[in-house]
Amino acid sequence: MNYFRFIMIFLCCIATTALTGFQKAANWTPLFNGKDLTGWDTYLAPEYDDHGKAITGVPVGLNNDPLKVFTVLKQDKEPVIRISGQGWGAISTKKEYENYQLQFKWGQLKWGQKKNASKDSGLLYHSVGPFGADYGSWMRSQEFQIDEGDCGDYWGVAGGAAEIPAVKTGNGPFVYDPNGDMVSFREDSKTGRFCKKSGDAEKPSGEWNTIDLYCHGDTSIHVMNGEVMMVLYKNKQIDKGIASPLTKGKIQIQSEGAEVFYKAIKIQELNQLPKEFIK
Repeated sequence: MNYFRFIMIFLCCIATTALTGFQKAANWTPLFNGKDLTGWDTYLAPEYDDHGKAITGVPVGLNNDPLKVFTVLKQDKEPVIRISGQGWGAISTKKEYENYQLQFKWGQLKWGQKKNASKDSGLLYHSVGPFGADYGSWMRSQEFQIDEGDCGDYWGVAGGAAEIPAVKTGNGPFVYDPNGDMVSFREDSKTGRFCKKSGDAEKPSGEWNTIDLYCHGDTSIHVMNGEVMMVLYKNKQIDKGIASPLTKGKIQIQSEGAEVFYKAIKIQELNQLPKEFIK
């Protein structure tokens, strides 16, 4: 069995941050070459209006990007991937990964139905099946939510499901709690496919944030700026009510109506999950 740690860094406007000790570890494999999107596919959904209704119903499609939603440029003399958000879809790795740092920052632009909402993106992992399976935009997968104020939440995408220790917050959502009861999150249940993160480790707008995603077998850990937001167990997929393992697949990075920048996308094999993150 392989183990992996995936790192991605996203920016909330313009800033830099030093890499942590873990990030400096050897044996990292970059997934972004700093020049172009070699090794990645792009996929864009049908065009939607400001109310989320498809205008034509015809997807822009695979590796067809007339509006240049996905580009590579330099900021502060270093290469970054810019996702304009003008169009719903994702870039996805051509290869699958079984067992995964990434940095990101928000831009200024928002589009369509997201004009008056928080800026939104997402890291979708263990992605399998056809493009456009969810909202015409994304493959089946597990989502590490990247959203202003909600980075680290979980969404099951197009049949992705997991078991997460959580507690119910009155009339609000389930919230991750390592001491809570194990709850099954799946779209075809009363619980639904969403679990909210525990705590808040996001940096102010204008500073780089670092996402670490640790995966081992059917367990995954969402880490934001060094703090655990959630641990997922028994990652699976649901087809016509039948569950099967979901432990490997492609990596997708969403375009979801907001401008966002990513850099330092890389992956590292590990021999175990970090014990300090598992309670």
